[in-house]
Amino acid sequence: MLSYRHGFHAGNFADVLKHLLLVQVIDYLKTKPAPIRYIDTHSGAGLYELRNRMSQQTEEYRLGVGAIELSALPQSARAWGALIGSYLAENRYPGSPLIAADLLRPQDELRLFEMHPAEYEQLATLFKRDRRVRVFHSDGYAAVKSQLPVQNARALVLIDPSYELDADYYRVAEAVKEGLRRMPNAVFAVWYPVVAPKLLQPMLRKLEKLGGKRGLKIELHLENEEVLKGMRATGMLVINGPWTLADTMSDSLRVIAEQMSGKFTVASA
Repeated sequence: MLSYRHGFHAGNFADVLKHLLLVQVIDYLKTKPAPIRYIDTHSGAGLYELRNRMSQQTEEYRLGVGAIELSALPQSARAWGALIGSYLAENRYPGSPLIAADLLRPQDELRLFEMHPAEYEQLATLFKRDRRVRVFHSDGYAAVKSQLPVQNARALVLIDPSYELDADYYRVAEAVKEGLRRMPNAVFAVWYPVVAPKLLQPMLRKLEKLGGKRGLKIELHLENEEVLKGMRATGMLVINGPWTLADTMSDSLRVIAEQMSGKFTVASA
């Protein structure tokens, strides 16, 4: 249950899709002055060294962010490119909690959840001086119930488990259902690997039903022969996302997918 370590996969093509979307959603939410509560259910360590043993063992970043020419990105992806590039210059890669912390304002707050003991310790150390941040060594799915609703503010919930357990597919859908019941206007962003269709498709159908006309599904597929034996497609399903998101993600992914030898789809969920 606690064997997954994101350091082996940091900066891969799934991170590219997830973090590109995260930057665009946060930038949109910041156009209004109301505070934002960012909830990350599976935070990981928050920051990863690209020259350590874990990263070098897989080198997944080479086929992900390492394949992208950041200087050639369209306007819609430049905020993401600038943020990621500042870390890559130091041979590091930021996880979703650090990306969110870099983008969010003094009036915003972050609630970060991580179950793996070593990942939690690194995460807590990373944010120990940031008063906006609270780090929990506890179940991220329960965070949706404990952290919502938010009074006089908005909420963004990122749910991206490892899906090591079959139960994750069920728990993701239940967490979103509970979250929408508690705060119908909260933004939910769910990451998923395009694998195990007998488990994935029922989860997606439930999420699409929950989202109704408010859902957007974005997938990125790699066609590079080097990844034939691994995960070749990844997706994000967003509920209550910005009305601009379909256009900005499509504009960004036209360039990024081409650079990564892949293709993408953006469709109402």
